[in-house]
This record gives sequence, structure tokens and C-alpha cells, in this order.
Amino acid sequence: MNDNLYGLVAISPSDYNRKISRRGWLDSYQHTRSADLPKVINMILLRPDGRRLEVNEPGARLGEVLQKLDPALAKEVIGARRNGEVVDLYFKLPEAQEKLELITLESNDAKWLYRHSMSHVLAQAVKRLFPGVKLAIGPAIEEGFYYDFDTEKPFTHDDLEAISKEMKKIIKEGFRFERQEVSRQEAEKMLKEMGEPYKLEILNDLPEGEEISFYKDGEFIDLCRGPHVRNTKAAKHFKLLDIAGAYWRGDESRKMLQRIYGTAFHNEEDLEKFIKQREEATRRDHRRLGRELELFHLDPTAPGMPYWLPKGLTILNELISYWRREHDKRGYQEIASPLINHKSLWETSGHWEYYKDNMFIIPIDEHTTYGVKPMNCPNAMVVFNLKTRSYRDLPFRLSDCDVLHRHERSGTLHGLLRVQKFQQDDAHIFVTEEQIESEYDQILDITRQFYGIFNLKYSLRLGTRPKDFLGDVETWDLAEAALKRILDKHVGSGKYQIAEGDGTFYGPKVDILMEDAIGRSWQMGTIQLDFQLPRRFDCKYIDEDNQVKTPVVVHRAIYGSLERFFGIITEHYAGAFPVWISPIQVLILPIADRHVPYAEQVLAKLKEAGVRCELSYARHKTLSYRVRDAQVQKIPYMLVLGDREQENGEVAVRLRTEQDLGAQKLEAFIAMVQEKIAKQEEI
Repeated sequence: MNDNLYGLVAISPSDYNRKISRRGWLDSYQHTRSADLPKVINMILLRPDGRRLEVNEPGARLGEVLQKLDPALAKEVIGARRNGEVVDLYFKLPEAQEKLELITLESNDAKWLYRHSMSHVLAQAVKRLFPGVKLAIGPAIEEGFYYDFDTEKPFTHDDLEAISKEMKKIIKEGFRFERQEVSRQEAEKMLKEMGEPYKLEILNDLPEGEEISFYKDGEFIDLCRGPHVRNTKAAKHFKLLDIAGAYWRGDESRKMLQRIYGTAFHNEEDLEKFIKQREEATRRDHRRLGRELELFHLDPTAPGMPYWLPKGLTILNELISYWRREHDKRGYQEIASPLINHKSLWETSGHWEYYKDNMFIIPIDEHTTYGVKPMNCPNAMVVFNLKTRSYRDLPFRLSDCDVLHRHERSGTLHGLLRVQKFQQDDAHIFVTEEQIESEYDQILDITRQFYGIFNLKYSLRLGTRPKDFLGDVETWDLAEAALKRILDKHVGSGKYQIAEGDGTFYGPKVDILMEDAIGRSWQMGTIQLDFQLPRRFDCKYIDEDNQVKTPVVVHRAIYGSLERFFGIITEHYAGAFPVWISPIQVLILPIADRHVPYAEQVLAKLKEAGVRCELSYARHKTLSYRVRDAQVQKIPYMLVLGDREQENGEVAVRLRTEQDLGAQKLEAFIAMVQEKIAKQEEI
């Protein structure tokens, strides 16, 4: 167990009476006689060293309970994790027995407390400097926090400096975060008096009976459910990062607000590490590189639907070609299916019920509606059902790389990483239940191979049954148990993440989480186990006993979205792609016009050898200028041709890394490049 976490778990009276005599159970905290012990132990606190503290005060505040039981421990703990949700010391202990994990400031979960607290400090500073600003929302997020403001005049980066300075002042003042619980009527009155229309709208949307609370620090008070640290001094290592526009509640028909992003860490070292990583991420940003290297274009007339430019399409096609070759070796059969389908297909699959809001809908008339396909699953079921299948046909592996469309809010679109039009290296594999494990073995082998090519580290995450799901619990339990066995075998028990409730509506899944060159994690491919769709589409096969059975379907994508994969490897390599997928592998640089005829001969031989190459004519530009330009374009090899090279049938080889390999025979250079391409190696 993490030394920075404490667990709050349930124990029955019988367990308590049986274990109470064990040495160390209460240790120094056993300050009551047996006769004084409660008849029912509601909870016990489990310390990292194994000692425990009993709790039997439902309805009491967590902080108050800790203070009574152990003042020293109370100083360390700043909150708790309850069923995946982080709560603070104002949390009321429930009557029901359940697990809680106590959090100290050094623990990973603490970031949600101090980052949310920093969003309040940000809003407080803005209110001090710009009193007329209206407050919207200010949550903690994975990499920091933000707050949305309604302001007449957009914030500037100079404003950020002033706001940051005021935040430091608030932190130094050390205001306590105080929770105030009020009635709905009191809250409405307060917000009207404060002149906060956005907060009033949030209040009106809260369901009846929900506890309403404000948090106050100094003169600042905000409608908020928490959680927060004890006081503003606990979150002093921060930096304001950026300003952006954000529609209120993500609705493009609502007002555009000003969003200020920031981040906070427990210590200065982690903050500095994050800032350096962010600077490196900016240098590698695929959106900037996409423009500079002429790979793709994103146009406002087609939001989230990239134009592939010639160089970018070359890379994309190389990725797909490799995918086709490797899957053909493994018995996959590629298909292509319609881009749009009648809504009845999506109703059968369940997507109309569970995914309609993320689809582009095409109404034809009052009786006819089509949907642009967001995934290929139903189409694969149609192909399977075209004829009677035998158990000898299984595993039946269908692959496709069709264009898909998913309707996303414009505020969530992000370069190639979050788009509305994309391709996916999709596959749907029809198997018997007995074949599930062996098929996953093969898929995980493919995963290792594909990610190994790009030197990408990855981990696996199991997503279990969501709240809204198709089918019965028993079948889901069967599917989840199968995936756990497979993951235990491949990566080891406890060496993969479990995301409770993160499965698809038709089955549990294994997500591939890729780590890029600067340590960021991305969800890429996915491997889903599905007992539901083949039942809904009445898919059947004849088993060896001549009985009719329903197959199981494995949905899987290794690259995942090719657009996202493209964006991430662009950042991973900072645009300096491996030779085999580089759009231009060799640039030929004749020094003067008299060397052009020889350069054209070199060009022809390289093309004949299957090497992607171009010729850069002088055209009043110096050789050094053209070399620098080729390096900026991140072309792997540059061949400089002068009198000596022309006379000896050689090429002077330079790398984009500025390394000079000297003169080589053209045939030797071609052989070297061909080998690099064949082995998918770096330069």
C-alpha cells in the first residue's frame, strides 16, 4: 500500500471480537475498555503499518473524527477517496459500511484537492483585480485546473502576470477553506445578491434534495461542492499557463467565456518538471509540425475533418500498407462497407439508443432516416450473416479501414487527437468461447509488434461493465473473468489498470495506453470482448455436433484512430519520422547547374529502387540554405553532388542530424537505404 494513503474499511462485530485480541490491532489507539466498545463497529481506519483505528460515528465530519482519534494523524490527512471520488475533511461519514482511503498532501490523489483549491484562489484574484467579472466553473483537471469567466474585455498575458502575483498574495495570507451548507432558498438569495448568473443557473439545475454548499476563503465565497485543502497555503506551487475561449457549458449557442488554465503541484521540483515537459510538448506539437511539414490541413469549413496533404497521405498510406501486409499473414480478410446506413441497422446494434448523440444523422423524409457510421461493428455482423458458417470457419477475421464520423462538440476538437472524421484499423473476429484466449494471445502479439516498430512503450487497462449496458450480468461476469485471466497471463496480476465502469455498452474491453517520448500517456488501440451484438444480429454457426451456436465477437483496433496515431507519432518523433514512413526519404542537392544532369540520373536510379526522393535545384539559393531547409523539413538523407561526385559516380551523404557520412558509391547508398526501409530502422 502507498505510504501516503490510509484505508477506511468495514469490519463486522464478529470479526472485531475475533481479532481484537491480536497484538497491534489497536496498539496505542486502544484507549477504551472492552465493556465500552460499541456493539457495532461501523468502520476502522487501516494505517499503512497495519494498525487500525475504529470509527463508529456515522454523520460526523471526517476531520472531526480524525482529530478525536489521533491529532497527529489529523494533521497529515487532507481528505479521502470514496468509491473513486475524492472528498475533503468536511465529508460526513456514511451510515453504511464502505471503504474510504485517507489522503495526505504527498499522495497522488491530493492533486485533485489542491488543484481545485487553486481554481478558487485564481477566481479570488480575478475578482480582486476585475470586480465586474462573472464566475462560471472552475474544476481541477488531470494536468491542473481552470476557471471560466464572463468578462467584457478579454484577458491578456499581461493580465496573467498580475493575476499570478495576486494569487501568491492570497496564498501567503493563508485563508482557511470553510464549508457552508445552506438551503436552496438561502443559496438563491446569496447568488442573486452576489450578481452571479452562471452560478444561479448551476444551482437551478441541481436536483431536489441535493446538499447545497459554498466554500469561503477570506472575502471570497463560491457555490461549490468541494473538495478543498485546509487553507490557501497548502497549494503554493502553481503556474498560470494559458488563456482560451470556451462556450458556456460547451454549447456553441451560448456565450463565449474566457478560460484561464493553470497547474499546481505539491512541490517546486514537480512543477518545474511539468513546465519543461510542456515546453517540449509545444516544440513537438503535431498541429504546428503539420503546418510546417505540409502534412495535413484543418479547415473551419470542415471542423475536425482533416485534409490529408500529399506528404501526410504518404505516411498514412505507409501505415495502412504495413497493417494490410501483416494482417494478411494472419488470416484477416479485408472488407469495406457503406458510409451511411438506415437507422434500423443502428437500432439493432443498440447504437441508436446508446450512441445516437455522437452520430451524424441524415433525415431523408418523415419515414426514412440514415446515420453516418461512427464504427464498423454492425456492418461486420451483416457480412458474417451472408451465409451459413461452420465451426471450421472460426476464427473468422474481418478487417477494414473505412472512414468513420463521430459528432463531437467543437470545443473538444484538438488537431488530429480529437477529430470528427477518422480511419481506424478495425477488425471483428468471430470466435467460439473456447477460442477467446488464443485469439487474444495473437492480438496481443500483434500489439507488441506494431508498437515495437515505433519504440513505443505501452500498458494495458481493463474497462468493466458500465452503468448502461446490454445483456445480462452473468454474461458480463463471464466476459470480464476471461479478460482478467488473459491479462494475468500476459502482463501479470496487478500489473494492469482496471477502470471500473469504463467498458463499452456491449462488452468489457482492454485499452492500449501508449507512452510517448516525453512520458505522456495516450489511449490508442482497444480490444473488446462482445457477447451481445452477435446475439442481437442473430449470428449463428454450426458446431462440430451439428448444433446451432452463437459466436463471440472480438472487436479490436491496434493503431486505433489512425489520425490520432499519426498525431502522436508526429509528436513522438518531433516530425523526424523513421526512414520507411518519411514522405521524402532522400533529397538530391546539385551544387551548380552543371551537376543537374548527373543529379537527374541519381534521381531516376533512386526512384527505380523504390526510394521516395526529390531534386532540389539551385535557383539562386545557396547550398547551405538548401541543406538547412532540408533539415527543417526533417528529410532523412541529403545527397550533395559536385564535380568529384559526378566524376566518380558517388554521392556525398549528409543526415538531417547534421552528421556528414562522406562520399559513397551510389549503389552502396541505395542498398543501405533499402535495408533501412525493409528493417523499418532509423537513419
